[in-house]
Amino acid sequence: MKEVNLEKANKAESTRDLASEFSGWEKRLSAGEKKFPSRPARFTSWSDMDMPLLSTPLDLSREKFDYLEDLGFPGEFPYTRGVQRNMYRGKFWTMRQFAGFSSAAETNGRFKMLLANGQMGLSTAFDMPTLMGYDADSPRSKGEVGKCGVAVSSLEDMEELFAGIDLGEITTSMTINGPAIVVLMMYYAVAEKQGVPREKVKGTLQNDILKEYIAQKEWLFPVKPATELVIDTIEYGAKNFPNWNTVSISGYHIREAGATAVQELAFTLADGLAYVDRCLARGMDIDSFAPRLSFFFDVHNDFFEEIAKFRAARRIWARLMRDRYGAKDPKSWMLRTHAQTAGVSLTAQQPHNNIVRVAIQALAAVMGGTNSLHTNSMDETMALPTDEAVMIALRTQQVIAEESGVTNVVDPFGGSYFMESLTNRVERDALDYIRRIDEMGGMMNAVEQGFPQAEIANAAYHFQRQLESKDKVMVGVNKHIVKEEKRQMATLYIDRSVEKRQIEKLVALRAKRDSKAVAAALEIVKADATAGKNMCPSILEAVKTYATLQEICDTLRGVYGIYQDVGGF
Repeated sequence: MKEVNLEKANKAESTRDLASEFSGWEKRLSAGEKKFPSRPARFTSWSDMDMPLLSTPLDLSREKFDYLEDLGFPGEFPYTRGVQRNMYRGKFWTMRQFAGFSSAAETNGRFKMLLANGQMGLSTAFDMPTLMGYDADSPRSKGEVGKCGVAVSSLEDMEELFAGIDLGEITTSMTINGPAIVVLMMYYAVAEKQGVPREKVKGTLQNDILKEYIAQKEWLFPVKPATELVIDTIEYGAKNFPNWNTVSISGYHIREAGATAVQELAFTLADGLAYVDRCLARGMDIDSFAPRLSFFFDVHNDFFEEIAKFRAARRIWARLMRDRYGAKDPKSWMLRTHAQTAGVSLTAQQPHNNIVRVAIQALAAVMGGTNSLHTNSMDETMALPTDEAVMIALRTQQVIAEESGVTNVVDPFGGSYFMESLTNRVERDALDYIRRIDEMGGMMNAVEQGFPQAEIANAAYHFQRQLESKDKVMVGVNKHIVKEEKRQMATLYIDRSVEKRQIEKLVALRAKRDSKAVAAALEIVKADATAGKNMCPSILEAVKTYATLQEICDTLRGVYGIYQDVGGF
């Protein structure tokens, strides 16, 4: 056997002209493509970002990639590789399944079933009347009570929703925005009645009103007073409930409305910066509230793009908090995030395909380093999920955690030429959007000008055109279509008796409560809103008198007015 001089071989390898070798490879590739031509004309991510055929060290050398500055170590600045040093070796992400339907009693039963089967935290969905600040007996609520979530009209409903569940032991997430401050005070009141110390109350309130104007459209008040209510909860929570995340700055609904991955990331972080600026304007110290800011991202179909998005998000936020705002506490630099698989990616056609989509999306979230995860159920495009569909979705997370082996290694894509280059591209494009929003005077001004709304509308239109032309494929929708039987998958049905029972409960509540105490509490709410005070204390006292959600929201509408959408396309 011929002896190999390893020292000489290694030296030759290290001094080889990679750029020249790569150029030669591209020429040989071009010649070979005559036999096996590329399938489409362009290869792009789900967000239409051009993808390279191959990545090499050249990609990173052009960008002056620095390991310690750009990648670093897990649990350390800039947190590209995750916010905990040993990540899932120490603790799996929190597994949450979004649950809420019909009455508080029925949702309470679903909560307990999920907890008994290994779910780690509760995630609460509210019905449309509750999301819009109306009671079940409002004419605006007709036909919607309990349909897309649980109906909560008063503290009595909140007490029933969490009956038999120790709020000092479980973490709860609540997805609500316009009337979020009212629902949060109801939750705090239930914890107080259970005797739970304030420092043991843990969970997250979505409470991200800016993204409502951008994407989801569930608002109550004009932009400025609605934003101040968010700041009220941040300020109050920082002083009184130190382990509660009073806002979950949400890109999920931005992405569901049609945004690209870059737009989702940029607009979400810009929303977060707007809240930080308003907190600082109140005289709050950055390190007194920034550690409790949390985030919520969508996880869509493009595996690599989604992983890059999570990694870029942590790095951008860390640098902004440290360098723009001068935060000193490392916890202020950490972007902690919940993730949810993409509801908009689910299809009514061949619905069992949704199980596969959700598994891929969930794996991307884990590889991206999420701290909490909800997996959608296969039937959610048609109705609220059945118990069976929810269990498959939960088991998907558990199989990834316990069987796949991906939790053994922190950020296994770290150092990949392709992943690092893609992360840099996502970061660069998102920062460009943030710069443009800064030049408009921040996200509140950008929203009032309709800028993010128009950008998302244009992106959604572009994607729809790609689907129609089959430049983008959705299996079972525009390709691999089969003639399906007319039989329908068994789905969860919420009948109108829920509305009737909920109205009867409200009538009984109003008859037995102290109406004078309610009226007095609502007057204080009105006076505090007029005076521009922090609204948490007076709303908390009002919910304790069993003033209803709508009574409190109508009082605030009387002071703040209502919002009219700027529209535009």
